[in-house]
Amino acid sequence: MLNTGCRKLAGRVIFITGASRGIGKEIALKAARDGARIVVAAKTADPHPTLPGTIYTAAKEIEAAGGQALPCVVDVRDESAVQGAVQDVVRQFGGIDVVVNNASAISLTGTLETSMKKYDLMHNINTRGTYLVSKCCLPYLKKGQNPHILNISPPLNMNPRWFRDHVAYTMAKYGMSMCVLGMAQEFKADGIAVNALWPRTAIITAAMKMLGGQSVDVQCRKPEIMADAAYVMLTRDSRSYTGHFAIDDEVLRDVGVTDLAQYAVDPKATLLPDFFLDEALDDSVKDTFVQQGGQLKFDGGKEKAEAAAPAGDGKIAKLFGTIEGFLSEEIVQNTNAVYQFEVSGDDAGQWFLDLKNGSGSCGRGPASSPDATFKMSSDDFLKMFAGKLKPAAAFMTGKMKLSGDMGKAMKLDKLMGKLKSKL
Repeated sequence: MLNTGCRKLAGRVIFITGASRGIGKEIALKAARDGARIVVAAKTADPHPTLPGTIYTAAKEIEAAGGQALPCVVDVRDESAVQGAVQDVVRQFGGIDVVVNNASAISLTGTLETSMKKYDLMHNINTRGTYLVSKCCLPYLKKGQNPHILNISPPLNMNPRWFRDHVAYTMAKYGMSMCVLGMAQEFKADGIAVNALWPRTAIITAAMKMLGGQSVDVQCRKPEIMADAAYVMLTRDSRSYTGHFAIDDEVLRDVGVTDLAQYAVDPKATLLPDFFLDEALDDSVKDTFVQQGGQLKFDGGKEKAEAAAPAGDGKIAKLFGTIEGFLSEEIVQNTNAVYQFEVSGDDAGQWFLDLKNGSGSCGRGPASSPDATFKMSSDDFLKMFAGKLKPAAAFMTGKMKLSGDMGKAMKLDKLMGKLKSKL
């Protein structure tokens, strides 16, 4: 981990949204080790049935790490709640020096699959919440010590690829980044830094497990890499460092951190690239990264990937024939989902995998009431079932389009491990 040495954030008041778990909490703990005063601003006052942590458990961890903590029940969509929390902070700690806009909502769904309730949730938390929290804190940041606003949001990338499959989510996250673009200039004369930080790879959090399933963790980095990068950014001179859209490992390399393997859940595993970074879309390389010697580099080339699983010659039909041979009531009970595959390319067609009814069935043709529908090329379809392309990686890199029940769709990732040993 990053060796900070001197306590650069000692005594600083840091207002962090979504700090009860995940990246927000790791940033809080990093600052707490310097003796910072942390405002844990989040909705979770009572234990969640499936997600770990509350504002109170996070506050205890912060205090155990050496900081002071003020847990505040804050829904960033509620203007009066945000204003009340800010006033409580000023009364308790005397001001605000740093704001970290980390709270976010995600739904990786297309236009027709995105309800307006979900659309409003993402925009009200991501874009409006970031704007509101920043607005309420800015009068105090103007008086703060080396004041910073840090948004956990991506570079503004206008590649249509990042809009095509989840335009509502992209718009909501880019709203956070547009706050950086505008506020960095608006408050530059006041000496307030406004920057964005985004991860190079997927970060293992409760949200990531929900999207990618329990087995996705080995393809991720730990949230500590974001905390270390945030620390570097928040300790830079606010008058000279503003308006940046930073990537976590680049920030750390700039200060001499070369061992990135320390941040991987599994240093030998392939890593999922995160959204909004075009390098993950290069057709001349595979869709995932490999960590070697602390550096991220692409593994293999297009020819190698294409040779891995050539399509055509009825290979998909043979594949489903093999799958049908080991379907069972146990697999059906554990999965409880019907999948439809719309395959393009050399072996185009519709296929179904029914793991909800009886002892299971599969074959050519449309599924009856599918829970999830996958669209991909026959090349990538065969690679996925051969274990050479993970469903989560295919989805995140655009090789697979997905509609329907995300939770049931991601059960397929777990099923792939069982299929690989039998195919």
